[in-house]
Amino acid sequence: MDWRKTKTIFILTFLVLNIFLGAQILDKREKSQLDLLAEASTEEQFEVDEITYADLPKAPSKESYISGSSYVFTDEDVEKLMKKDQEVKRVDETTINAVWKEPIALPETNMTSRLNTVFQDQILFADQYKFWGYNPVSNTLYFFQQYDGKHIYSNSSGMVTVQLNELGQIVSYVQTYITDLEDMEVEQDVISVFNALENLYNSGDLTPRSHVGHMELGYYTLLDNTNSHVLIPTWHIVINEEQDFFVNAFEGSIIKKDNRTLE
Repeated sequence: MDWRKTKTIFILTFLVLNIFLGAQILDKREKSQLDLLAEASTEEQFEVDEITYADLPKAPSKESYISGSSYVFTDEDVEKLMKKDQEVKRVDETTINAVWKEPIALPETNMTSRLNTVFQDQILFADQYKFWGYNPVSNTLYFFQQYDGKHIYSNSSGMVTVQLNELGQIVSYVQTYITDLEDMEVEQDVISVFNALENLYNSGDLTPRSHVGHMELGYYTLLDNTNSHVLIPTWHIVINEEQDFFVNAFEGSIIKKDNRTLE
């Protein structure tokens, strides 16, 4: 064995490896600096255009898709609810419609707490839902299901819609529920909410003299096949208290935008 040749090969190998690693480090450093410059540039553009925003929430560096199945309501579920003075019918196997025999009054103050009390006593899986908002046009209250403390946005398969009468009393509700929710195996990088705002700005949806108020990370339906659901991490952003935007938290694309009717 020629030790000199072997030694030379080792030296060259380590030299090439060091050059490669050094290039990788420089590349990452340049990308990081470019990202910082881009963010600074966007902040300057926001300032010039008089765009303001509330405190930016922090997001986990990585998240995964989640999956679940529509819950099938049983005869036992219906019987349990009927014992609570409700008239209950199944619209289909995954949806129930219930009407209280006596309307339930709500106080003028502390309504959310009262609603939570009503729900704990009156509906199935009550602790899995959180108040979303009130639609004054339809006189309807919306409660969205949650996963890991985050809303499942605008998913008709995981919500409770509560109808009020002209006196502001609760009279009926429609309920769906997603069961067996769990993280899918592959995690991906989550964009910051600032990047989501930047995408809305570049698309023309975030216009001069706008104010961004509510910003929150949740989930939105990516795949909805009757009883099976795949949901993607999503930024919910409210602009000027007028429009709801839902932005893909992996890719930054706008999933949906709605004129806001909720209060």
